[in-house]
Amino acid sequence: MEGDVPAATAACYQPASLPRDACVYNSCYCEENIWKLCEYIKTHDQYPLEECFAVFISNERKMIPIWKQQARLGDGPVVWDYHVILLHVSSGGQNFIYDFDTILPFPCPFDTYVEDAFKSDEDIHPQFRRKFRVIRADSYLKNFASDRSHMKDSSGNWREPPPSYPCIQTGDSKMNLNDFISMDPEVGWGAVYSLSEFVHRFGSLNY
Repeated sequence: MEGDVPAATAACYQPASLPRDACVYNSCYCEENIWKLCEYIKTHDQYPLEECFAVFISNERKMIPIWKQQARLGDGPVVWDYHVILLHVSSGGQNFIYDFDTILPFPCPFDTYVEDAFKSDEDIHPQFRRKFRVIRADSYLKNFASDRSHMKDSSGNWREPPPSYPCIQTGDSKMNLNDFISMDPEVGWGAVYSLSEFVHRFGSLNY
């Protein structure tokens, strides 16, 4: 049956990473977790780096609901200020999402992830609707930098323990995280999409 094709493709898909629990991961540092995943993909030959994209999810209010997150007990969403996932645009016809913080499979077929984690904008108040900044993985590795200052409180204490490896710096930049979180199309790298545009570009669901 035609409807079985995506499931069959997913079953044959070879992940671009190690199992989730073997990857570099630090809670509340999603932007660095995905940067490290891009770095892993670059140094291994499972898939071309050109097939992979870092995806920043946020909006003007920095209030975005995402369902199926480990930080939430029950069926409701977590409302993040931003979140970062990896998109693999697979040559096999089914794209995949890598989200270290989801209870969904890792990786997860794109359409399944969108349906379960994002649901529909029709059921969400406009101020909570998500936007997506899609950045090529090679550009992300080349340009992203963070000094982790956003993870300190007004007294200089860590809100969450930082990763043990050094801060990510690129070129002369030590901190440009806000350029990636911004959903202003004139700022930063990559293209910015609404949910419906994101799904139309990379998936097969109709919103």
